[in-house]
Amino acid sequence: MTDRDRADAHVQRWLPVLPDLDLDVEGAVVRMIHLTRHLRAVKERALADHDLPAHEYDTLHVLAGRAGRAAPSEIADDLRMAPASVTARVDALVRRGFVRRIPSTVDRRRVDVELTDAGRAAWRAALDVQGAEEHRLLGALDPDERRLLSDLLRRVMLLAEKSPR
Repeated sequence: MTDRDRADAHVQRWLPVLPDLDLDVEGAVVRMIHLTRHLRAVKERALADHDLPAHEYDTLHVLAGRAGRAAPSEIADDLRMAPASVTARVDALVRRGFVRRIPSTVDRRRVDVELTDAGRAAWRAALDVQGAEEHRLLGALDPDERRLLSDLLRRVMLLAEKSPR
């Protein structure tokens, strides 16, 4: 392949300094870092364009992933935060009309949080921008290559998840 990217330039810059540098490891890691930064910037722009702070988007995302309804404790678990902190988020989302509090169907003492149509639309608008960029980038690969990339990254992730931090 003759096309060069910024990771190639990075590797070439460091090779004289670190002659034992593994070109493939360094290239892969630098590319993952740059792709992560790029996708994070796309997400931040999408959220700004849709007037949706990241913490609100994250809360809407959790709710959408739970079929649009969850107990505050479930939201807190998914976001890995204290339940009391979720209350403030939910209050803000209620004020914006993105969620509503409703009686639980499993415990009449409990209140659940439910996405409204406006909340689902706000979440989906930002999500669609991100998804379009992900598809644009991975469109450089054919379906078999995308599957292979996903499988290879899974192997690396499984090792990372086992490693002490």
